[in-house]
Amino acid sequence: MKKHNCDVLVVGSGAGGLATAVSAAHRRLDVLVVEKEPVFGGTTARSGGWMWIPCNGPAKRAGVEDSPDQARTYLEHETGEHFDAARIDAFLETGPKAVTFFEQETSLKFDLGPTFADYHPDAPGGMPGGRSIVARPFDGRELGGEIKRLRPPLAEITFLGLMIGSGKELLHFFRVTKSLVSAFYVAGLLMKYTRDLLFHGRSMRLMNGNALVGRLAKSCFDMSMPIWTRADVKKLLRDKTGRLTGAIVDTVTGPVEVTAHKGVVLAAGGFPHDAVRRKELFPHAPSGHEHVSPAPSGNTGDGLRLGADAGAAVNSDLPNTAAWVPVSRPMRPDGTLGVFPHFVDRSKPGVIAVTRSGLRFVNEADSYHDFCQAMMKTCAAEGDEICAFFIADHTTLRKYGLGFVKPAPVPFAHHIRTGYLFKGDTLQDLAVQIGAVPDQFERTVSVFNEHARKGEDPEFQKGSTSYNRSLGDPEHAPNPCVAPIENGPYYAVKLVVGDLGTFAGLRCDEHSRVLDKDGKPILGLYAAGNDAASIMGGNYPGGGITLGPAVTFGYIAARHMAGAND
Repeated sequence: MKKHNCDVLVVGSGAGGLATAVSAAHRRLDVLVVEKEPVFGGTTARSGGWMWIPCNGPAKRAGVEDSPDQARTYLEHETGEHFDAARIDAFLETGPKAVTFFEQETSLKFDLGPTFADYHPDAPGGMPGGRSIVARPFDGRELGGEIKRLRPPLAEITFLGLMIGSGKELLHFFRVTKSLVSAFYVAGLLMKYTRDLLFHGRSMRLMNGNALVGRLAKSCFDMSMPIWTRADVKKLLRDKTGRLTGAIVDTVTGPVEVTAHKGVVLAAGGFPHDAVRRKELFPHAPSGHEHVSPAPSGNTGDGLRLGADAGAAVNSDLPNTAAWVPVSRPMRPDGTLGVFPHFVDRSKPGVIAVTRSGLRFVNEADSYHDFCQAMMKTCAAEGDEICAFFIADHTTLRKYGLGFVKPAPVPFAHHIRTGYLFKGDTLQDLAVQIGAVPDQFERTVSVFNEHARKGEDPEFQKGSTSYNRSLGDPEHAPNPCVAPIENGPYYAVKLVVGDLGTFAGLRCDEHSRVLDKDGKPILGLYAAGNDAASIMGGNYPGGGITLGPAVTFGYIAARHMAGAND
């Protein structure tokens, strides 16, 4: 069997794995990253790329007033009885240091989301913005030939393959038929994208999670660090004392025994496509197959299984074992079903959600995680399939789009033909098509409209928080999230429960060391990203609460393996 020696073996190539690798290599450790898929980037490359890190450098430079104590108060409120003081304190203390390190020593640069509010901004310690940062757009040509191995973004959240940034850039796309400035801006992006397709076969303007992975990978390659793809870890190795010493890795040229002198880091992306663990932990997926995830299909729980085989404890005692998001299933050109996560349309004026009872059940503009919790609870009480439907009229559909349906002037009739978009000339007609109770559905819309004409929503208070309003339409008054549904025909898109990553994972300490069932560290074994149990206690406090801790605890793991304290 072939052999390979290194100081650190990183299993997985998302943000947690690559952040660990870059941080360790900077401390002069010899690092190897292995990824079982043919491309690197993991779920991160498909994500929005936001990182929730309080008191970060970009926020301080922008004059945002925040403090670790205020953030700790917020996390105590959000995590409740699952508050892990040691890990949360490590995160709050080290997160800003990690951001500074990546800004100063690597290719990773950040932009601040100044109005990207915490998801519960009115809770104790909550903030109306400043804790979420995103990787700055990146020119993929800087990766050279390695760009071919970068996982592309999730097709459903691009426009014809073009990645679109949130905030002002997204507004230009909404205003493309109403503003010459927006029209020229979008035309310029499309021209550059067409050029990239001709010369490179894909967009070279990397955004969001693709930019985060691209910048981290560039940092790896600049330090001559190998990233093996098509390299599947089959077994972790231990010495006679029980310390982890490496792994057997199955590669395209055969098995390789990798010896890692300082440690093995599990960062394989959690278990969103592990049907067995989903059956055990996802209440809406009794067979394990009812769940839909936009995560890469290779995220099958390898890190958790490897850790458990080495004696690690898996923390599944959380009120929510994954970060829930409503998703819909548009049909792809090849006839298969895609996965579209609903981030923005929930907050738009003129959009509501109902179950088959015909009743609303939630403030649609609250976080996607809260939305899905309400959907699961309501449908379970109603004894029906766990699903819901977004409802909009023709004016709203053409102005903002709905799910995978794009706003004007993009045509949408094919979405009706494929069954993705339901259309009814009347509300009763639409109710019949989606299987809702017609009379109750019509009453729901009528009552909503009565108040919506005044910009009010007394039933669920849509538009009442800074987070609600941050994703609404700032040009729509008096409430950027509320408008009546009264200009037929009417439309609906079916929603089911998806995820943005799993929360249940390996128990770890504040140094990212994996713990055994007695709470003791397993020497030589670390975890980062979704392989580590979330510090958020099964809740979703803000945009980037997966990637922020992933990058921070990757940095912490590298620091610990190097024997450093700074």
